[in-house]
Parts: sequence; structure tokens; C-alpha cells
Amino acid sequence: MPSKAPAHAKSSHHAAKREPAPESAPVLETPEPAPATRDQISLNDPYLYLDRELSSLAFQRRVLEEAQDPDTPLLERVKFLSILCSNLDEFFMVRVAILKQKAPSSMPEGPMTEHLERIRTEVKHIMEDAYQTWHELQSALIQAGIEVRNYSDLTTRERSAVESYFRQVVYPVLTPLAFDPGRPFPHISNLSLNLAVAVRDLKGVERFARVKIPDTLPQLVAVPQSDGAPAGKHTFIWLEQLIIENLHALFPGLEIIEAHPFRVTRDAEVAIQELESDDLLETVEEAIWQRRFRAVVRLQVAQDIPDHILQILVENLESDRRDVYYTDGALDLSRVKQILSIERPDLKDPPFLATTPQELNPKAEEDVFAVLRRDDVLLHHPYESFQPIVEFLRRAASDPDVLAIKITLYRVGRNSPVVEALLNAIENGKQVAVLVELKARFDEESNIEWARALEAAGVHVVYGLLGLKVHCKVAMVVRREGDTIRRYLHLGTGNYNPVTARTYTDVSLLTSDEQIGADVTDLFNYVTGYSAKTDFRKLLVAPINLRQRMEELIRREIDHALRGDGGHLIFKFNGLEDTGIIKLLYQASQAGVRVDLMVRGICCLRPGVEGVSDNITVTSIVGRFLEHSRIYYFRNNGREEIYVGSADLMARNLNHRVEVLYPVENKRVITRVREGTLGVYLADNRNARRMQTDGTYVWDKSDEPPSDCQAIFLNPPKPA
Repeated sequence: MPSKAPAHAKSSHHAAKREPAPESAPVLETPEPAPATRDQISLNDPYLYLDRELSSLAFQRRVLEEAQDPDTPLLERVKFLSILCSNLDEFFMVRVAILKQKAPSSMPEGPMTEHLERIRTEVKHIMEDAYQTWHELQSALIQAGIEVRNYSDLTTRERSAVESYFRQVVYPVLTPLAFDPGRPFPHISNLSLNLAVAVRDLKGVERFARVKIPDTLPQLVAVPQSDGAPAGKHTFIWLEQLIIENLHALFPGLEIIEAHPFRVTRDAEVAIQELESDDLLETVEEAIWQRRFRAVVRLQVAQDIPDHILQILVENLESDRRDVYYTDGALDLSRVKQILSIERPDLKDPPFLATTPQELNPKAEEDVFAVLRRDDVLLHHPYESFQPIVEFLRRAASDPDVLAIKITLYRVGRNSPVVEALLNAIENGKQVAVLVELKARFDEESNIEWARALEAAGVHVVYGLLGLKVHCKVAMVVRREGDTIRRYLHLGTGNYNPVTARTYTDVSLLTSDEQIGADVTDLFNYVTGYSAKTDFRKLLVAPINLRQRMEELIRREIDHALRGDGGHLIFKFNGLEDTGIIKLLYQASQAGVRVDLMVRGICCLRPGVEGVSDNITVTSIVGRFLEHSRIYYFRNNGREEIYVGSADLMARNLNHRVEVLYPVENKRVITRVREGTLGVYLADNRNARRMQTDGTYVWDKSDEPPSDCQAIFLNPPKPA
């Protein structure tokens, strides 16, 4: 992927003059400023802790910026717009839902209500900008031969073609549902797109009906091209427009008065009462079922919807008028992802081929076990292939000397080669134990299917721990070698999903380290059996010792700085919200420790506060790949230590999840991570946004040559 134009070099570690944040960017600060002098500063001051939800929305704005960036390939810009809208769906289903549970409608005033109003205001700003961006993208798409038209703009011939498609394909799928005294208001499923239809019968009586837009059909209907049209031209109309124009087929003999699209988002945050459960699997299944009927947290409608139709929806959905969001265009822009299937490589990021270390090549002279007996192997995905992890498990499944395989599965996706390897291992007589986390949000149904398939094959399946979500990514292969038993391990920052491994940045460690192997054995005993273990040899494990050790490591850096030995922390992760850790990082800054934080999403720490966080920088990198790896670097007065793993610095990760951070101890690998990974990230001035003291993020203009970390990882410089 080539670096982009210097005119858009957007951040620099040595920043030049900063541009002001756009007016619509969320200002996350509390009304009162922090104390001005260090003696007056209290680290308990609420000013120092930014709002979690508004910080999350600031990340969504950074995603939108990728859709707005003219240097990003056109269809990739469309992709980012789709991602933004999908992200906002989840934001409402989870975060807004939780806040609304805490602020019942019976309490119209109060801090939580004010908080929700700030969120609503910012979401509306983001969506206004998103629709403006879509209008601009449409103009660029037309120039590229891709057009999303309105039905009214079609020619007579084009209308005839799409109406034929309606009769043959769409019409048989549709089910109009009436609403009258004899038939209740129909259930509106979560994230469904619908039409509110008003009809008049022969007696002049007006009726209301609902028609669901089928999500099993393409949402953009391809319009056949006329003879002589330029090669590669694509024309679409929205499916709901086609249905609206043909509603007379659904209501024969009735007059169609009007039809308006609407979309519902429901609360998806169902608390699973594990302690009251006799069967966790059944309890999760029940929670999935309950999710279908949860309260409405957002109602999206078109700007021109008349009030009498809106009132029917609000009353029968038991929604709050404050949760109505008006849109200037087609509802649910996440559907524009369909355009990405068009074969236009000139409008997309250039393809890349992930590399495989020579020693892990399937054709290498040594097998993977021999390689790991000699040395650890660290992989940086997606730049380096995830396939060696799959091959590691496949080889273990067929190796006659392998006795057992143990693994944690969080999100594996469908048609999983990892699960296939585990099933093959059972067929070959291995002992296989799998912890399937049923509570992985929005993957519960898929994980239930895999759990049942594994259990039916004879795998020892565990469904997680009471009160904890198992989020760590760990696999262990137990192998007999002569008179000894050796453990081979994979520990990662991402899921065992080869599909997402092509788009998420993650780090994997393959090792046969004996002490880590002993720790992983204890870890599996903890999650599959009963254990009161309070410490591990090398691993940092939440909720057992991770918080304690993380705090000790930060305090050690503070001690080095106070002794005049300097101090440097580099943390790369996805979210920072834990108050205790934030407070400790403030103390580190006050002691003179340099703190470089690379936080992809939520960050509740406020950098650049005089006397508190002068020495802290916060950078967010958003680009072609989703930054997902977690790396924690401690300078330790030159005796560097690095931990990598699954844990973010969120209260949920430290207190309510089973997480693992593992040490990188090989000096060669430490140098690679510090200089070849973290150093490249810190030097990025193309994908990086620097967080300001008020919680906004800016791209800093600079005269330095552009440095795109993801492009560098794709095309690393050749050694001299």
C-alpha cells in the first residue's frame, strides 16, 4: 500500500502547529477546569477523567474521517462509512441501552438524562456528517461508473426491468402485516428496516400496515444496463424504493396513501443471571431469545415522515421521542457495503500477500515442534500469515506423539479450520479440552453451535466461568518426547479466526517455554476445574494477578524516574477506562516518566494537563486494518520488559474477564517489538491522530515525509 500524499500527513511525533478541532467534534471535558497549580491538583478531580461514551463516539468520528479522506481509495471510503454505521448500531444496542436502563423514563431529569442528551446531540452531528459524506461519495462513484439512483430517475425500460425483478424475486418474500382492532401491532425485530404504510379501503377508511424489507435479498437492486452502456458501469436502486413503488401488489384494491421507511434498534444488553442458572448454555439461549423483545433505544426515520405516522410508531414501539433520529437519505448506510463486491481493484486498497517465516513454511526441513524447541516465534498479523497457527493445530491433531490439545475459543467464525483440527484430533485419539465462551456478545449463537458440535464429537467442552468472561487467547499442545512431556503453546492478542486475522492487527507467540507451559497448565485447570491459585510464574492473568502486576510495573518505572534513571512506558491497546490505572499513569507523568499511549478507541485519560499529564501522549491509529494488538513496554532502566496479550486497560478486562498477558523474553524479539513494531507505530504521521487536552483528536500538519505504519509493515524495508 503506497504512502499517501504529504498534504495529508496528519500527525507527527514532533508535531507542528495544530489545527483547531472541527466544530462538530465532541468536546469531552467537564464544565469546570482543573486546578492551575500542582499543589492544588487532586487526582480524584472528575475533570481528569473523560466520558467513556463520548470518547467512544470520538472514535466513530475518526472512522468517519477515513470515509472523508480523498487519499483513501474510493470503495475503501465506502467501506469505512458502512463500518461507522454498524459501529453505531452496536453502540446503541450496548452502551446507550445500559445508560437508559440506569435512567428510567420515570426520572426525566438528572445527570444520566443530561448525559444521554449529550450523546444524542453528538450522534446527530456524526450522522449529519455521515450523510453529507455519502452524498459526496455518490458524486465520486458516478464519475467511476457506479450510481445509486432514485427510482424516479429510472427510464421506462429500466423501470420495466426492475419491476420484473420485483414480481419474480421480491414479491414472494414480502409479508404485509395489518394493524387494526383485531390485529395487534406487529413485532419489529432489532435492526430491521420496515415500511409504515397507510392505505384507504373502498369505504374510505384509512388503515395502517407494516411491511418488512427482507434482509435476505440484496439491499441495492442492480438495474440492468442498456445496450451500448459503458463497460463496467453499475446502476442500483434501494430495495425499499422498489417495494414502495409496487405496494399496490401487496394491497390490491386499496389506495396507497403513503409509505415511509423506519428502522428500530433494540437494547441488546441482557444480563445473564449465571448464579441462578442450572445450565449456562440454556440460560444463554434464553437470553438470546429475550434480546428480540428488549426495549427500543433508537428509532430511525426519514426527515419527511409525517407526525401522525411517527406517532403511531412511537406509541406502539413504546419509544421515547428523544430517541427518534431523522435521516437525510436512505436509512441504514451500513448497507452500502454491498458496493464493495464490485470488481474494481482500481478503487480498492492494493491486494497483499501475508508472509510466512521461513522456519514455519510447511515445506521447511524441520517441523514446527523442532523449531519451537530451538526458539520462540513471534508473528505480526495480518502482515504475517495466521496460517502457521492453523497448521500448528493441524499438525498436533495428526502427530502420533501428541497426547492432548487445550484451547480457549472466543470468536471463531463459521467454517472454522481451527475447530476442524480439533475434531480431527478427537478422531485420532487425542484428549481435547475446549473452553467455548458462550457470552461473547453477538457471537453467542455461533458459539453455541460450535460447543454442541465439539461436545457431540467427544471433546471436553467447558462453557466458561460463573461471573467471568473468558477472553484470553491460549492454546496448548502436550507432546510425548521420549521419556519426557513437553508443552507447546500459542498465545495471542486476537481470536482463533483466520478471516478476521486478515483484517485485524494482532500478535501471536509460539513457544515451548517450560515456565509459561506450566502457567498455561495452571490456567486451564483454573478455567476448567476448581482452583484457588493466586499467582503465576510468568503470565499476568486477570482477575488473579494482572492488575497487581501491572500496577507494580508502572510503579517500578516511577521509582526509576524519581532516582533520575529516566522512565518510559509505551502501551498499545484498544481501550483505557480503568480509573486506578489512569491515576497511576498520571502519577508516572508527574514523576517524569515519559508515557506514550496508543489507544485505538476509548480513552478516558486526559493528556497534556499541566502538572498532571504533561509527559503523556495519546495517539489513535485508524487505517486499512483494525488495530487490535495489545503490547505493553516498560523501559525498566534499560532492562526492558514487554508483555503482549488479550487485555485492555478497562475495568471489565481487569476485574471481570479471564485475560492473559505473556512476556516477550527473547532479546532478538524484544528488539523487534520495540524498534520494528512500536517504533514504527510511534513514527506514524499518516494514520495517527493525536488526542488533545479537551478530548478531541487532530491530524497535525507537518513538513515531515509521510510515514504510514501499516504500509511499512506491508512492505518492510529490506535489511542493509
